[in-house]
Amino acid sequence: MNSMLKIDTDDRHVTTITLDRHEVHNAFNAALIAQLDEAFDQVAEAGPRVLVLTGAGDSFSAGADLNWMRSMIDASEVDNRADARRLASMLRKLDRLPCPTIARVNGSAFGGGVGLIACCDLAVTSDAARFGLTEVRLGLAPATIAPFVIDRIGVQHARRYMLTGERMDAPTACRIGLVTEVVAPEQLDDRIEGFVDGLLSGGPRAQAHIKELIRTVTDHSGDREALDRLTSELIAALRVSREGQEGLAAFFDRRRPDWGY
Repeated sequence: MNSMLKIDTDDRHVTTITLDRHEVHNAFNAALIAQLDEAFDQVAEAGPRVLVLTGAGDSFSAGADLNWMRSMIDASEVDNRADARRLASMLRKLDRLPCPTIARVNGSAFGGGVGLIACCDLAVTSDAARFGLTEVRLGLAPATIAPFVIDRIGVQHARRYMLTGERMDAPTACRIGLVTEVVAPEQLDDRIEGFVDGLLSGGPRAQAHIKELIRTVTDHSGDREALDRLTSELIAALRVSREGQEGLAAFFDRRRPDWGY
């Protein structure tokens, strides 16, 4: 199978995954989904400090490949369900990676491309990018990406953009919370580097726990005492951990902490 991804890791343990189907605006097909799924497994096992996800060429991702969509018209509902579950699994793996993740949105994103952005912790976009949840205009729904997109932009904005299928510009995507910042194209790499540098200054174990903590608090339903116990146990464990001890010592010694990478 020809690789549809470029994967590079630098000497800071920062991994960059580039969707490399620029001839079709980095659109998804079954092969790309399978390769992303495998790549996210590899990232989870390798444990880089930061993951940057981006696209080759002028687009981040146009969503579903038209030829792939055409092939699914004649597939059974069972086959369509299995196909959708593979996409859902890939997105869930990205969402649950323990390391911080940044979407480097080099160009427009639609449908599943918006889903990828929503699964990343941070997203910096070129001001030339456009975004859309356009499935409704094909008589479809953004079903597989919905859990991640709604978590990101909230119910109010999801109702508007999922129901109308209208496109939005980069400032609008930032205003509703889909992306973190908007910059000029020539400033994109510098801003990504700024976020990477900031993330590298934090403890990697703490960052993984923070991501899990956010999910726990967000999904929590009712038992406040149980939540208080969990959060108290977490901070106590981190304070006495090697990483916590190093971070505190470095702060008082006025030096950069050694996180062990």
